[in-house]
Amino acid sequence: MSEEKFQKLVDIMARLRGFPAPGCPWDMKQTHRSILPYIVEETYEVVDAIEQEKPEKISEELGDLLLQVVFHSQMAKEAGDFDIDEVLDKIAAKLIRRHPHVFGDKDLKTPQEVLVEWEKIKLEQEPEKRESILDGLPKHLPALLTAQRIQERAGRRGFDWKDHTGPLEKLREELAEFEKAVEARDRENIEEELGDILFSLVNIARFMEINAEEALRGTNKKFITRFRKIEKAGSNLTLDQMEEIWQKSKEEEKR
Repeated sequence: MSEEKFQKLVDIMARLRGFPAPGCPWDMKQTHRSILPYIVEETYEVVDAIEQEKPEKISEELGDLLLQVVFHSQMAKEAGDFDIDEVLDKIAAKLIRRHPHVFGDKDLKTPQEVLVEWEKIKLEQEPEKRESILDGLPKHLPALLTAQRIQERAGRRGFDWKDHTGPLEKLREELAEFEKAVEARDRENIEEELGDILFSLVNIARFMEINAEEALRGTNKKFITRFRKIEKAGSNLTLDQMEEIWQKSKEEEKR
């Protein structure tokens, strides 16, 4: 049943692209690059749905994301590059290849062992593409998420702190250096030291098993909720009045 439904989606996309004609003028005009923003947008809509813990919404947004995969695959098929079958074959083969402890006789007991083996297999099987364990990170990942992925990969090679006290001490060091840069009014150094602070904070989050990107996204939402209450209270408020509303909002959230 799932295969039939998936094929139906593939056939619908082909029809929209004009195979067979007539197709949709908008869909037929698109290219890989023109719809690039949509795959990023749909991914974040899936994230939002998951955070809202709404199964129906998650199901809907996953469908929108799947459509992007089918859309790109159909355009590639028209160009003679690849088709959806090749996409499916490659991901299936990759999953089997990178899980020798499931589909082979490799003995891996912990999640950490699995991650180390995963990176080892990637380097062995793609030597022409990856000279470093840090290669292959998407260029358009958010900076906080990129920092976390860099730290995770370096940690799998043994370049890591023993526990959370290391990155905490590093944060104190970076804060002191940032203060010196501010006092010197050295703008270039201020920016560099601020980046070091953010990198250190991500490291702390990693040791606490917290996703820094999600943590900041949560704080952004919290700020928006509180600030909207200030806006609703009027446009001529003093700073003290706004602060009072802010603190009341915090207390309401705690309750």
